[in-house]
Amino acid sequence: MKLNANRLFVAVALSVALVWLVCALLVGVAPGGMRTMSGHMMHNGSYAMGWSMNPAGILVGLFVWSLSAGALAWLVATIYNFLGRNDA
Repeated sequence: MKLNANRLFVAVALSVALVWLVCALLVGVAPGGMRTMSGHMMHNGSYAMGWSMNPAGILVGLFVWSLSAGALAWLVATIYNFLGRNDA
């Protein structure tokens, strides 16, 4: 099975953008709970850390994470297709 690398790029980028926006919303609504959850996810005590959220940071993060994830998905699909090029 061949993957369409461009479609996968777009699908992953849009999915990460949606998750990023939901996460930003959750940080805005419940910063303490999200800080605790982030600390558990990274296995550290991030309780003293503060959030630095502003519209520009949210947009830059949205763009960078979405583009990075999409590029990684494209690379994975390209390598996957290359490895399976001789399959019937």
